[in-house]
Amino acid sequence: MKIHLVSGGCGFVGRNMVKRLLKTTKDKIFVVDDLSIGRHPDEWLQDKSVKKYKDLEIFGVDERILFWKGDFRDFLFNLRQNPKHIQETYDLEFDTFHDVYHFAAIVGGRMKIDGDPMMVGLDLSIDSEFFYWITRHKPKRVLYPSSSAAYPTSLQNVEGALALKESDIDFNKNLGTPDMTYGWTKLTGEFLARIAASHYGISIVCIRPFSGYGEDQETSYPVPAIALRAAKKENPFEVWGSGKQGRDFVHIDDILDLIEILMDKVSDGSAYNIGSGKLTTFLELIKVFTSFAGYNPTIKPLLDKPVGVQSRYGDPSLVKEKFGWTPKISLEQGMRRVYDAALKNL
Repeated sequence: MKIHLVSGGCGFVGRNMVKRLLKTTKDKIFVVDDLSIGRHPDEWLQDKSVKKYKDLEIFGVDERILFWKGDFRDFLFNLRQNPKHIQETYDLEFDTFHDVYHFAAIVGGRMKIDGDPMMVGLDLSIDSEFFYWITRHKPKRVLYPSSSAAYPTSLQNVEGALALKESDIDFNKNLGTPDMTYGWTKLTGEFLARIAASHYGISIVCIRPFSGYGEDQETSYPVPAIALRAAKKENPFEVWGSGKQGRDFVHIDDILDLIEILMDKVSDGSAYNIGSGKLTTFLELIKVFTSFAGYNPTIKPLLDKPVGVQSRYGDPSLVKEKFGWTPKISLEQGMRRVYDAALKNL
């Protein structure tokens, strides 16, 4: 029996990963999430049939989704106390998890990153427990999602900043200062991933996704929030900061495509960008959505809101050269899908 583990599996990226695994494999998927920001599986699984076994919820007629609600650190603590805790508690016959996707993290957009940085810093405790466990458990393959926030902010604070390359983070040189505690935790996680690979033989790859978005993303994130406000034809249209700050938007389907490639091709803990390579300001993003809605609102800057760095976008040339990957979904195509989803939620 193959079982994959997805921590944070009810958050935006995690649940899309679970849905992808349901389509591309016939394996069981063990999902762990405390639902602090994620959505319960009965909100997003197509097959909502469920039965309970102890503290597990088992979804689907084929019983492929095993959902455990709780703090991932408590889950790992149980495994530290008894490495066979899952097998013995839930009568599951397997040796080790096959693929492990570690999406569990405390993050909630710019307001959380800047507004409660010490809470975000708890990601260090989540990751340290995680990396210790994988070096003992020895799963077949591991994905560690880092972040574009790991890049030095000094490269992102002026208009016309250069596209960020993987080589801009070099553990043998001056690393620079990443973006707040969230960036520091992800940078630390990348270092631990390299240690896990080189010292313990763990097959692991890190990703640095830029601004991922999709139709089912929570409105605490900017893309779906802007789409919903455009669908409501708000006027004036509020934007955090001046709106001239830019990001590299990449659709969740493209992110998942590259994750699959990287897990097949990379095992040494190295990190790769996932982005379009194009910088789009929030003013430009608003214009895209309001053009879909058919109106031209007055823009109202909210200069007291946190905005982060001025310019963050990635150089995708390395993944194109090494793996032949480029995004399939254009900005307009992807944002149209988000806008159409927002219309349904009015």
